[in-house]
Amino acid sequence: MDALPTDIGRVLVAMSGGVDSSAAAALLHERGLDLVGVTLHLWDAEGEDKVGRCCAPEDREDARRTCDHLGIPHYVLDERAAFRAHVVDPFIAEYENGRTPTPCVHCNRTVKLTMLARLADELGCTHIATGHYARITRDPSGVRLLRGVDANKDQSYFLFGLPQHVLARLVFPLGDQTKDTTREQAIRLGLPNAQKPDSQELCFVPDGDIGGFIGRHGGSDTSGRIVDHAGAVLAKHQGLGDFTVGKRRGLALGGGSEPRYVLRIVPDTHEVIVGPSAGLLSSETTVGAASWLHEPGSDSFEASVQIRYRHRAAPATIRREANRFVVRFHEPQRALTPGQAAVVYSGDEVLGGGFIEA
Repeated sequence: MDALPTDIGRVLVAMSGGVDSSAAAALLHERGLDLVGVTLHLWDAEGEDKVGRCCAPEDREDARRTCDHLGIPHYVLDERAAFRAHVVDPFIAEYENGRTPTPCVHCNRTVKLTMLARLADELGCTHIATGHYARITRDPSGVRLLRGVDANKDQSYFLFGLPQHVLARLVFPLGDQTKDTTREQAIRLGLPNAQKPDSQELCFVPDGDIGGFIGRHGGSDTSGRIVDHAGAVLAKHQGLGDFTVGKRRGLALGGGSEPRYVLRIVPDTHEVIVGPSAGLLSSETTVGAASWLHEPGSDSFEASVQIRYRHRAAPATIRREANRFVVRFHEPQRALTPGQAAVVYSGDEVLGGGFIEA
């Protein structure tokens, strides 16, 4: 575990019920810190949405069992209305507008961590701990957000939008270790959910069927046509929620001389434009709603930019323009997708980011 802040007192631990947040709490408890566990009730997984254990009562029960095991208080906070308003409804609207959202960024910024910072004040806590795989460093110039050591689990990409006053209060006990080590620590510490499997999809869409989810939760009719880049109609589709730039599988277009991919989504006509993979390559994109953890020293600078969670950040020239920035990659990148977060890194440090516009 990284060195703890020198002014750390009582710590609020965000408890999802998964092994990561449970291990984070247990490692801090082992260090002798005064802890309070808090679980946010964000969504009810019911009916066709209930696949696995994400957002189910079992998760809250696992969090309670862990807190009982550690001998720390546990509170459950009902944030379903806020989650629906700030995460789920914008998620549906983005898909209906032909964009592919990054809901975890919005959730961390508007519902989870910012709200937990306010709650921490009410509970007399100086800091907030989570099971994120990311790191925090502190120096005279301020607080810096770094990638987690485990490249396969690094979650710094989702945290670029946090305000400095929230970032300064965060503690990431897992940031300097791998997922395998976390599992080993959970077993060593006797946690009741140490063998619980990881969730693989969005917490509120555990089966991965985004189109079906949108249809069940108030989405409008966005059915339309699939056309090639020359305008020929190839098929009909049931809604834009089934598509994202770069998608190939599930298009059901039959045979062809070469594979076809989603190149573009036109929200006004509900058309999905498909074509060869070469059409996915682009060297430049505009990124809006820019947020900077540290102000860059120049309006034009070199950095690396990550354009989706599993993307390997690529070298680029950044040019700032008011509340947006233009990214010019040194090498063309595949599937620059409107709505996805574009996060700017200097080495392992997160400088800031925003959302791809075009």
